Amino acid sequence: MYRFSGIVKAGMVLAITLCYGFVSNAQVRDTLGEIRVKGRRNKPVSNDDRLNTFSPGQKVTTIDSFTLQQYQFQNMANLLAQQTPVFIKSYGFNALSTLNFRGSSAAQSQVYWNGIPIQNAALGMSDISLLPVSLMDKVNIVYGSSSALWGSGNVGGALLIENNKPVFDSNGRAQHSVSAVAGSYSQYQLGLRSSLSTRKWYVAANAFGQTARNDFSYFDPEDKSRKQTLNSDLQSGVVMLNGGYKIDDRNTISLTGWYQQYYREIPRALFEPVSIKSRRDESLRLLLDWNRTGIKLTTHAKLAYIRDNMVYEDTTIQLKSVNNTSQVYGEAGVKYRFNAHHQLLAFTPVHISVLERGQYSDAKTQNRAALAMAYAFTHLDDRLNFSASLRGEMINDISVLLPGANGSFAIAPWLMIRGNAQKTYRAPTLSELYYQPGGNEELKPEKGWSFDGGYAVKTRGSNALVLTHDLSVFTRLIDDWIIWFGGAVWTPHNIASVHSRGIETENKLQWRIQAWKLHLGVNTAYVLSTTEESDLPGDGSIGKQIPYAPRYNGQANIGFTWKSLYLNYNHTYTGYRFYTTDESGYILPYNTGNLQLFYTMYIRSKPLQLTGQVNNVWNQRYEVVNARPMPGTNWLLGVRATLAD
Repeated sequence: MYRFSGIVKAGMVLAITLCYGFVSNAQVRDTLGEIRVKGRRNKPVSNDDRLNTFSPGQKVTTIDSFTLQQYQFQNMANLLAQQTPVFIKSYGFNALSTLNFRGSSAAQSQVYWNGIPIQNAALGMSDISLLPVSLMDKVNIVYGSSSALWGSGNVGGALLIENNKPVFDSNGRAQHSVSAVAGSYSQYQLGLRSSLSTRKWYVAANAFGQTARNDFSYFDPEDKSRKQTLNSDLQSGVVMLNGGYKIDDRNTISLTGWYQQYYREIPRALFEPVSIKSRRDESLRLLLDWNRTGIKLTTHAKLAYIRDNMVYEDTTIQLKSVNNTSQVYGEAGVKYRFNAHHQLLAFTPVHISVLERGQYSDAKTQNRAALAMAYAFTHLDDRLNFSASLRGEMINDISVLLPGANGSFAIAPWLMIRGNAQKTYRAPTLSELYYQPGGNEELKPEKGWSFDGGYAVKTRGSNALVLTHDLSVFTRLIDDWIIWFGGAVWTPHNIASVHSRGIETENKLQWRIQAWKLHLGVNTAYVLSTTEESDLPGDGSIGKQIPYAPRYNGQANIGFTWKSLYLNYNHTYTGYRFYTTDESGYILPYNTGNLQLFYTMYIRSKPLQLTGQVNNVWNQRYEVVNARPMPGTNWLLGVRATLAD
């Protein structure tokens, strides 16, 4: 175990002291933009044309840059849980967190970094608590299946995280900033950012270290107050390096390296007398990217290598599980613009995943190769947008054809309707097939169809009062759904058929009054995800909600912006979660309130950002996952100072 606490605390105090010394000379400026922006037809929200051009009928939520700044000292799990109607299955404070879109499983929800899948090759899912918000410049959430464009396995939805493309400056430009964070339960963080741009070269670095005790109080099953003081520490170190070279006006090549290591002690669950468990996650991600732009033809190629090492230890039973995986991802593609109405995209992704099984001294491999094409049609002054896509994919010796189509139509300047239909398919992961003990090599792939549609209303942004309203309905039927269950040894099984359907709304009202900007937002989700057929006679799951898929989920935001000050109250509601297939075991609903503050001042023409957050202001007692208590009221305070710009 490595220790950051001394360095982080000292650096934090130094950074805050340096910043505070200039406060008396500060000049306050109005620099805040839109708090949240939803919608994607007016301007690109991504570096990827699959999202900008070839997904007009899919529901997409874009987290704007200002919201990313608010959550810059937190992880992606906290951001999505508080600001989107996506259920985040969290095993505790600073613990494993997974995505669950529209009643899907964690393995059916994908994460892409700069267009490449980064979920663990063995588990087929991502722990989004390990994704720092501060590393990302763009965050988009794609709801519903889009397997034809993004690949098999994308059943419930996708989280797209991206870094900005290299920025070149013929005059030469350097930017440097330092950040420091302190919070409840001995949370400390120290970070550095630096970048240099010239006419031909771009180099940037982003790094931080974090430590936390996580020693919060909770109530045991006998309603006695206890404090989590044993086996709850967290230490992490993260660094991302970006480099870019401008070959000429049309050709750019970039290289990004992302290394991180998290060591987390796992506190005891409420049903355990003691826990001496720990988990170390170490990841290395390398991405080489080439882009050539033209008037009609755009070409790209990328090559990525991903190495994930996970070590899980439980010294009480002398268990040490080592999970080492490697992935190589390559992709080449072209986009051709025939005219203002017709565009064509073609690309060939190749994905090789390897699971190393140390106890057997062997390796298991999953190879994927595909040819994908997408056609986009635009007409009626961009009011009508349609896209059809098709992917042929080989997964080891199995071939699958994945068609899809989606489109949108602007009935009026303030009203747009959309629709999306996709064939879905997910092959069992390496862990589901070969994990020992418990893997099941007889598993069948999940397959089915997904349909969703909706409408969006948005009044003119120039009005003093702006209303945004978005409604989506969806239905998805998946055969041979895979779920883990058992006694001493858990094993994955196909449970025949699961039907997911529901309705989501996202609503926002914004009112400008001179220097004031008032906002009110409400997101809601109602999801039924039930077992329709089962291969296990008498298991009691028919017609019952699948485990950890809340029927009701919602968030509300209310607050204001005044000049450079932003204040927001966020309220979240999560309904019943069942942790058994027959609904015999359940977790009570919970409400949490959260306060966010963001303030920017200028010190000698350099911006100083102050971020404050108070989570669970009502001190709610709750669990997201059974027997894993969450903390009461807690706070986080961060400061970022720009030293050169």
